[in-house]
Amino acid sequence: MKRCSWVKENNEVYVKYHDEEWGRESHDDSHLFEMLILESFQAGLSWECILNKRENFRKAFDQFDRKKIANYDEKKIEELKKDSGIIRNEGKIIAAIQNAKVFQEIEKEFGTFSNYLWSYTNNTQIINNKQQTTSPLSDQISKDLQKRGMKFVGSTIIYSYLQAVGVINDHERECFLKKRTKK
Repeated sequence: MKRCSWVKENNEVYVKYHDEEWGRESHDDSHLFEMLILESFQAGLSWECILNKRENFRKAFDQFDRKKIANYDEKKIEELKKDSGIIRNEGKIIAAIQNAKVFQEIEKEFGTFSNYLWSYTNNTQIINNKQQTTSPLSDQISKDLQKRGMKFVGSTIIYSYLQAVGVINDHERECFLKKRTKK
């Protein structure tokens, strides 16, 4: 079975992520939030590194409960900075807290974050094969999220996020998942 060329076949976590999650349309706000936080922590690092630490992130960040994260205090920040199972970057930790607050504001405004995100494409997945790292869509969403107060949501991070949650289907033409992207 042919996968996208970027998949590291020797890493079961990576293969499972590609086969069962990446590029599949997601409308679940909990999943959308988790992926947004993970993508923001990935900035400057490999996605494989983040995937390998994903379970540690879930534990450290209360299963990505955005209500809890939005209320993290200095004590919790210090605890996270000492957690060797995650990326201990203080700026990214503080951004996760801020992003949880903004995410909830967007949910209130649009009913769900999914409504907000998918409104940019009229609830239609974009099929792409251009091997790019940004797009006019990621530029637009990035600017809006930054305007609303989110951090670590530059256009490259948002493009990766859109791929991860299936707004953009970037499976390579030869990949067995090019057509099957619904979650």
